[in-house]
Amino acid sequence: MAGLSLNALRVGKQYVLVNFGDKYEFEIEQALSHHDYRVKDLHTLERYTIKELFKFGKGKDFEIRERDIDLQDL
Repeated sequence: MAGLSLNALRVGKQYVLVNFGDKYEFEIEQALSHHDYRVKDLHTLERYTIKELFKFGKGKDFEIRERDIDLQDL
């Protein structure tokens, strides 16, 4: 597993998660419990927990990185 660990994630920060070829961009809204967070998808504005993103396992490409904010996003 490359990138950040789950315990390094912080409320209010934006991250990118890649798993099994799927890419998710989200913001952490609330820390729930041990390594679980309530997140908001930055594209669909849907809310879910981070564990829902990898409940079917972690692929070889599993990675969490802090999102670089583009000037277009401002």
